[in-house]
Amino acid sequence: MNRLNQLFAAKKENLLSIYYTAGYPALNTTVDIAEALEKAGADFLEVGFPYSDPVADGPTIQHSSEQALENGMTLNLLFEELTELRKRVSIPILLMGYFNPILQYGIERFCTKAAELGVDGIIVPDLPMYEYEALYSEHFIKNNLSNIFLVTPQTSPDRIRKIDELSNAFIYLLSSSSITGGSLQLTDNIKDYYKRIKAMELKNPTIIGFGITDSSSFKKACEYANGAIVGSKFVKLLAEENYMEKIPGFIEAIKF
Repeated sequence: MNRLNQLFAAKKENLLSIYYTAGYPALNTTVDIAEALEKAGADFLEVGFPYSDPVADGPTIQHSSEQALENGMTLNLLFEELTELRKRVSIPILLMGYFNPILQYGIERFCTKAAELGVDGIIVPDLPMYEYEALYSEHFIKNNLSNIFLVTPQTSPDRIRKIDELSNAFIYLLSSSSITGGSLQLTDNIKDYYKRIKAMELKNPTIIGFGITDSSSFKKACEYANGAIVGSKFVKLLAEENYMEKIPGFIEAIKF
């Protein structure tokens, strides 16, 4: 069991995850932000590594990725920053990003290094499921890293079952098929989608992402899943002055 498995075994509902981009708003802040989020009450974190073509991201996260790259953030530098991670942060940490930087770094090398630093899982939106299963799953399994798959309202039941079979932590439910940064719109179609997923009684917990911006949308998401992920809204906070001081109030306003 890694920290994700332990978390989901201990807590079944109202889990809050926060996404932010490594290297934004400045270098050498990744662990500081993680530590502050844990102290404020976040349950687990997703640390994005920037990429020059973030096709699934909206303007806010795209900007943070561009700025992080301008600041000089790379996978090598991120891993250097994370050497302090487990001395200061105990909650589960996932790395999230696109496949190209991982491929350039080397899949096996990436997984080994991430595990050494205390990372618990990886989210790679553009890694096809069949490629993961056929080519790369052994590196994740050997290093006790959970690979997190994404599901959209258009994902077929058969594919969802296959994702559930291959998963060992949680399944990431996108609230829509659009880019990040929108608002959670609980239309009848989206409600039906969530109800359909819930009725499947999957073995893995589910976490809703895209469009979670406040206490209301967080609570709505938690009616249908085990928790939710806040991304763009938090990244916007990091652009403000004295953002570290504002983190406790940000988490409290969403979760409590």
